[in-house]
Amino acid sequence: MTRTRVIAALVMAPLAIAAILLLPTPWMAALAALVVLAGLWEWLKLAGIDDTLPRTVLVGLNLLLMVLLVWASRGDGGFSPVLFQLASLAGVAGWLLALLWLWRPGFTAGDAAWTRAFKLAAGTLAVVPAWCALCLVHSDNFTALAASPALQASGHRWLLAALALVWAADSGAYFAGRTFGRRKLAPTISPNKTVEGAVGGVVAGVAVALAFGSFAGATAAQLPALALVALAAVLASIVGDLVESLLKRQAGVKDSGHLIPGHGGVLDRIDGVLAALPVFALGKDILGF
Repeated sequence: MTRTRVIAALVMAPLAIAAILLLPTPWMAALAALVVLAGLWEWLKLAGIDDTLPRTVLVGLNLLLMVLLVWASRGDGGFSPVLFQLASLAGVAGWLLALLWLWRPGFTAGDAAWTRAFKLAAGTLAVVPAWCALCLVHSDNFTALAASPALQASGHRWLLAALALVWAADSGAYFAGRTFGRRKLAPTISPNKTVEGAVGGVVAGVAVALAFGSFAGATAAQLPALALVALAAVLASIVGDLVESLLKRQAGVKDSGHLIPGHGGVLDRIDGVLAALPVFALGKDILGF
């Protein structure tokens, strides 16, 4: 399984990096929408929406919400980032509230109508803010859409830094957990995750964020702020991972899908990203790097 996992990562990583660095923001936003909506498709199945038609309608409504956000952000002076920032803020608030969900996971057990509705709403709150945050970072708050190529490249590199820290945290947690894992992090939700793995993920994520942040243009004076935001983003990614583990446990499945060899479904790959991106985008805006 580890070999298959590594091979799949070696295939996917160059394609993802090329898309992040080379695509203009509108095309990157469209590609990202396809990916996160594919993850939402799997989320909805975990939430108990087994029929194809209702899932298609719900995914379509989320796509419509994304389109409306873009349309409402257009103006005579170009794009305004305000709605995207508010959506990212809502995402951060949603993941903070998810800590209560993880603290009392039993209240969404079963197949009652209200628990299904809760999970559907949580899916939208996970996917749409993450997509908005991705657009903010990639476009450098939309200013890069009408700015110089250098500024555009900076936004692209910052998105690579944001995603790389999550990828590194995921890999660091996986290998540190396999090597040193002793104490369970959340045994009732995800028995295989350990405290040692989480620590390894934090160390790897922050280290990679500092390296890629320097590549994106962070100065030496900005590195402490970047490290703080990276730490918060990695911790958020752990929450996202645990929430998806809870969904899978309550649905009685091991993976969200089988699309990616060795990795499961799309949601299995982006659960941490969904939680980390809004934190990173807002932290970058607030601390100014």
